[in-house]
Parts: sequence; C-alpha cells; structure tokens
Amino acid sequence: MTSVSYAESPHPATLPHPQVEPSIAKINSVIDKGPFKAEWSSLEGYEIPQWYKDAKFGIFIHWGAYSVPAFGSEWYPRQMYIKQERRGDNFYKHHIETYGPQKTFGYKDFIPDFKAEKFDAAQWAKLFKDTGARYVIPVAEHHDGFPMYDCSFTEWDATEMGPKRDVIAELSKAVRSEGMKFGVSSHRAFNWMYYVRDKDFDNADPQYARLYGRPMPFLFQENAWDYMNFFPPQDQQFKDDWLARSCELIDKYQPDVFWFDFGITPNHDTTYEANSYAEHLKKFAAYYYNASSKSGDDIGIINYKFNAFPESAAVLDKERSKMAEIRKPFWQTDTAVSASSWGYTENQRYKTPDRLVDDLVDIVSKNGCLLLNVGPRADGTIPDEDQAILKAIGSWLKINGEAIYDTTYWKTFGEGPTAVSTGHVSESKDKPFTAQDLRFTTRENVLYVTGLAWPKNNQITVKTLARGSEHYPEEIASVTMLGSDQKLEWTRDEKGLTVKLPTEKPSQFAYVLKVTQ
Repeated sequence: MTSVSYAESPHPATLPHPQVEPSIAKINSVIDKGPFKAEWSSLEGYEIPQWYKDAKFGIFIHWGAYSVPAFGSEWYPRQMYIKQERRGDNFYKHHIETYGPQKTFGYKDFIPDFKAEKFDAAQWAKLFKDTGARYVIPVAEHHDGFPMYDCSFTEWDATEMGPKRDVIAELSKAVRSEGMKFGVSSHRAFNWMYYVRDKDFDNADPQYARLYGRPMPFLFQENAWDYMNFFPPQDQQFKDDWLARSCELIDKYQPDVFWFDFGITPNHDTTYEANSYAEHLKKFAAYYYNASSKSGDDIGIINYKFNAFPESAAVLDKERSKMAEIRKPFWQTDTAVSASSWGYTENQRYKTPDRLVDDLVDIVSKNGCLLLNVGPRADGTIPDEDQAILKAIGSWLKINGEAIYDTTYWKTFGEGPTAVSTGHVSESKDKPFTAQDLRFTTRENVLYVTGLAWPKNNQITVKTLARGSEHYPEEIASVTMLGSDQKLEWTRDEKGLTVKLPTEKPSQFAYVLKVTQ
C-alpha cells in the first residue's frame, strides 16, 4: 500500500481546527483556578458521589451511522476497509457485494440514510426509567468520528448531517426529566487509527479527515489493522482536538458521568504514569472535576479502562467482565443485552434477562454497578427484543430492588461453586449460576441473601450464616422473602441457615431472602 501525502499543500481538513487553540486556552484557565490540579497527586483526592454508589444500574446506548448497514457489529466502519474476518464475519466482502467498492461507497455514504425519523427521546427515557435504571449514558462519539451532538470541531456530526438533530441534548433533557442522572461516552481516542487506509478507499482522501481522521502514513501499512500489537501514539494535534471535544461535552451537557473507551491508553498493561496520553487525561480530569464541583451539583464521575487512571482518581470500568471478589474501590461493568454487538445489527445473539439479573446481583455484591447497553435501529426505534429484556429486568427490580439500590457490599460477597470471568471481554466463558450460588448485600442491620437459581427441592441452606459464624455472630430474628407474604420456615445450626422456600415464586429469575437481627 502507498500513503497519500499532504505535507506540501495540506488540505484544510487535515489542519488543526481553528477553534481548538482558544478552547485549550480556556481549559487551562479553568484548571489554573482549581481546586483540582492537572496532577495525579491532586486528582487522587477525588471522592465518588454517593448517588452513583447507590444507583447500581444504568443504561448504555450505542447508536450511530453504523446502525444503517446493521451487519456484524458496530465496528462495521472499520471492518469494511479490512479484508480479514472479524469474529466470523467478512465485512469487506459483504460491503462490496452489497454497496459496491469502498472507493465509490464509503462509510460516509451511510450517513444520509441515518435519518432517526422515529427517534423519541421521551419514549426512550420512560422505557429506561421503567427498567429500573438510575442513570443513562448514550455514546456521544464512537470510534467512527461521527459525533451525535452539536460538535464545534467538525461538520460531520448528527446536527449537520444524518438526523440533523442534537441527539445528546434531546436525551439529556428527557433522561433528567424522568429523574435519572445523565452521562456521555467518548470513544474518539481510537479514531486515531480506526480506519485502515488504501489509495483505493474513500478514506484516503484528506478532504474527509474531519470524519475519518487524517490519512497518516502508518494507516497505509500492511499491519495497520492489528491495533492490539501496533498502536502508534497519538500526536499533539490529535490529543489537543480530543481534549477540546471532550471538554465541550462537559460545557454543553454537564454530564454526571463521562465514560471513556480503551483508546486513551495503548494497551492493557501500560501504567498511568507511562501512558503517552497521560498529560491530556490529567487536564481533562482536572477540568471536569473543577467545572462540575463549581456547578453546585455532585462532582462528575470518570469511567476508565485498564490502567489509564490511578484507581482513586476515577472509576474503573470492566468491559464484558466481572470481579472475582469484592473490590473496595467502587467499580463498574459495561455489557450489552446482545452478546454479538453493541450497536444494532440483524441477527443479534441476545442474552436472557435471567442471566443479566444474575450478573447485576453478582456485580453489586462485589461493590460494583452494571451499565447495560441497547442498540437502537437507524430510524430511532429500540428493537422489541431489547425492550422485552429491559422490561423483564424492570419487573424483577420492582419486587427485588430493595436488595440492590442503596445497598453496599457485605463481609463476603457470597457463596457457591460458580466462578465468573475476570479478563477483558471474557464473559462468554461464564457458566450459568446454580441454586447453590448465593450473593449478599446489606443496608443498616438488614442482610439480603439473593439466590441466583431456585432449588429443585424448594429449600436452601446458607452456609455462611451458620450458628457461630464469624460473618454473622448475631442472632437472627426473622427471615422473609421479598415479594412474598408467605411465612417462611427456617432453622439455624452449625451447618447453616436452612430456609424452606414458598410454594410460589414471587418473581422470575433470582429470589431474595431478607434476614434481620
């Protein structure tokens, strides 16, 4: 492959946007006024707002022009330019057969068909509220470089093209009207090397640089697709543009949570001190924390991947993964109702609401929260399958939410034989929980014991609550089941607390025993 040179007479789209420099000056001014400084030692004084630790459950939304082809996954914009298969799908071949060569029909050409003509932010917000979510985070900009908001640094955004609506503004208003907290996510950092280039692709043309990114020479190399082993660090121009865009989202929408994807660090193992992105991350965090703390509301929350931040300076987010034990610093899992994609595609592989409820319970018992994603269609409708899953979770939470919301982890997270996956994007290895798998949460003097599967003999023994247990030396006064009026028969001895369960299940999926002193 050969690169496209624009060094001698660069196209204007490849130059720094004229609004970046004044934006950076403003950002530095806000940082200088404090109280947080752009230093790790200062940022480690951050404290997570209580609302977030109490909320436990949020909704993530992946929606963009990638919902138009609706093939494979939301990585269609990248994979359509790569000949190698990704997870069994050949996007490159599919694209040529369906739309024609990448030179004449590139990713940009999907944008006119991204009309969002049925998008109703209020309907979405009501659905999420009924689901039991306490916060909502739509993708503000994915790797594809097409912001879903009124972005000052590119004309390639949803207010000027496609829907011609400020999706983030509409959702912010609707979500907050329902009493939920509102966040945004930015996946922009990976736009740096998201699009593999070739002289025969439309993305090699520098006039489209404000969508695809600048056609840097390394993007034309044979191994440009292999980002996990080949990740040239972003240059100053890119990082300054990233910082300006990120801080504009703060100024325009005052997000309660700001979620970052993996591109802000080159790999899993890079420490926050060694990260080439560190200076810009410190500036962003100082700006966000200073701006939000001065607003009179709770300070903002940053979600990060891997080791991009010190663990006390922001909140760790694990993608499609969990913790094996309680993690004292509060944390989050992000996953989706679909096992195959984050954005809408045809032939999604959906998870069951039973599994997702179990995941929520397991995560909360280990001092975490769950951010669960849905992928709307290009017209702005949320598929019936997604809605059915959300409504089932909402029905469960209406009965059992007492054991989730406003609780904290207990002395131990639970008991039972089933381990969970802990590696990045490893949830596919998880095995179903059994009737012996129990999880604990607590509030004041109440202990909640959640059974992740109903025992066939309608009886469960909680070994952790055996008489004389170091975890529960107190006497047990009562044992009841959330959602059931039936009086439970129970005994306690050196083997555990044995409870005969009701003849009828009060709700689908997991059940909750309420144990009081």
